[in-house]
Amino acid sequence: MASSAVFLSYASEDAEAARRICDSLRAGGIEVWFDQSELRGGDAWDRQIRRQIHDCALFIALISANSNARNEGYFRREWRLAVERTHDMADDTPFILPVVIDGTVEGSARVPEQFRDVQWTRLPEGSAPSSFIERVRRLLSPEPSSAASGTPAAAERSTALPSSSAKTGARGYWPLILLGVAILAAAGYFALVHRAGVAGGFAQVSGAEAQKAGPGTAQQKSIAVLPFADMSEKKDQEYFADGMAEEILDLLTKVPGLRVIGRTSSFQFKARNEDLRSIGEKLGAAYLVEGSVRKAGTRVRVAAQLIDAASGTQLWSDNYDREFGDVLNLQDQVASGVARALQLAVVAEDARPPRALQSTEAYTFYLKGRAALDRGDESSVQESISDLEQALALDPEFTRAAEALAVARLAMLGSSNITGKMGWPATAAAARRALQLDPRSALAHAILGLQHATFDYDWPAARAELRAAQAVNTRDPVALYNISWLAFDLGDLQEAVRLQDLSISIDPLNPDAHQNGGIIAYLMGDLDAAERELRASLRISPTFGGDHWYLGQIYLQRGDLQKALREMQAETSGSRDFGLALVYYALGRKQESDAALARLTREFALTTPLNIGIVHAYRGERDQAFAWMEKAVEARDLTIGHKFRYDPKLEPLRSDPRYKALLKKMNWPDQ
Repeated sequence: MASSAVFLSYASEDAEAARRICDSLRAGGIEVWFDQSELRGGDAWDRQIRRQIHDCALFIALISANSNARNEGYFRREWRLAVERTHDMADDTPFILPVVIDGTVEGSARVPEQFRDVQWTRLPEGSAPSSFIERVRRLLSPEPSSAASGTPAAAERSTALPSSSAKTGARGYWPLILLGVAILAAAGYFALVHRAGVAGGFAQVSGAEAQKAGPGTAQQKSIAVLPFADMSEKKDQEYFADGMAEEILDLLTKVPGLRVIGRTSSFQFKARNEDLRSIGEKLGAAYLVEGSVRKAGTRVRVAAQLIDAASGTQLWSDNYDREFGDVLNLQDQVASGVARALQLAVVAEDARPPRALQSTEAYTFYLKGRAALDRGDESSVQESISDLEQALALDPEFTRAAEALAVARLAMLGSSNITGKMGWPATAAAARRALQLDPRSALAHAILGLQHATFDYDWPAARAELRAAQAVNTRDPVALYNISWLAFDLGDLQEAVRLQDLSISIDPLNPDAHQNGGIIAYLMGDLDAAERELRASLRISPTFGGDHWYLGQIYLQRGDLQKALREMQAETSGSRDFGLALVYYALGRKQESDAALARLTREFALTTPLNIGIVHAYRGERDQAFAWMEKAVEARDLTIGHKFRYDPKLEPLRSDPRYKALLKKMNWPDQ
């Protein structure tokens, strides 16, 4: 075998998924050693395996529930041999590539510890997109100068790269989850994650422009909590500083009469040297909270101050020096100090006795889990799940950790890296756990409602969760626009718009929220409003995944094919092929449409079959469209709730008896 070949190691139960990966790699021109096809009769099995592992350029290990369940298996010997070979390699030489083919969590996987030192990949059921093939190609043929220069390519190649170090920035969601945002077309599921910023840079959008449901100037009792600075000696407590600011923000949202700007908007100013008055204007906030934290051993020192955004003057400040175990009480004191300075009542509408910190270790795991979730890339979300599960193992009554775990599970489900059937059970279980600890968690009610709608097809149960979420009267913008999607799926269109607008008024610089508003308007047929919202999203984040794709669909609806083509070509996420398949067909360039559709089918047949059906529908291929729509119903495609009824490209099919039969199969209430 040539030294540029890949060795594929797997449990026998996963042979079919391994075959898919093998076929995809070979189709991409990559040589693969795959035991079922390469071993011939008479070969000395063990000697052959050892030689292949010794000679291969890259070792791909398939990890799954099947491999976890096996106490013994030849693949475990292969894994050990691969690890042994790394001992003779330079630290920056890529060799082991763990690939998870189902919902197995990294923290619970039964693998050699050395596997945890490298970034993991998820290929649900062995479906390998072109991005994975390209990544393998880069690993096999690294740029010779990257390792010395410390470039991102070197970081990707390093066999010692911890998954937690792969920062992609705000939207970070991500190279992989950006695919999900675009391909899932508007479900808004990823927006559940409280991201820290927006990849691709921040473009100015004024508070006046962004606040749809409020006045153009800052409201009198409006406030934003800016990211706290990490003043620790080693500068290794950023996750703690972010957590401190976020917890104070959450406490302030419970103060009656105070409008609190969402975290996604206020955290866009992290590490930005900008005048506080300018920040207040952009956020539409009359007041700002800023501060710093210094953690040394078991002691925590926090400085906080309240600023009048219009004048830049300090209205209140205080310093706190506490034991780490008293951190929750410290946060309460900061929030209370701010409220008193604003002459607002401290008692919250849903006030409950403050909860003592049960375990400092659990709280640390929680903060690290939230920080990993903010980074947004796939391995970081897996890291987040592991951290949050450990937090709950140490403190089973930790409500915030339970809710964050439900969010992380949903983020992984929404990334298009696992199917609805694979991801929803664990996601729903996490949401139910959060509700057991806090029956008023609007976010958990929204998650369960989406699960009932898109997985169970239990519409009465979904509506009950919608009512429960609405009854909380939450001021969490992330919960609001996900409740909005649940309302939309249930056909409550005006309520969906109201909730979406409210979310944007609280979190005006969240590109997700503007994109979701644009998608809702598009599905309702208001193309002008849809374009305004999508343009607002792009002004905030010029590279935000999915915006150009939906703008292209708007121009397609208007019949402006050249503009539609430009928008589809500008899209950088995985939905680009979906858009190109549509617009090329409209332009009469069927061969190019066929090629884009083939790529789309190859990459996303398992996770987003409805999009493939929509392309066939637009091309007038009714039988193929219904075949893929049937697969979407069976697979619990996450976008099926709203697209099935409202996507205009499916309109020609809605009079077909097969369409009504699919609605009946989904237990649609009006059938």
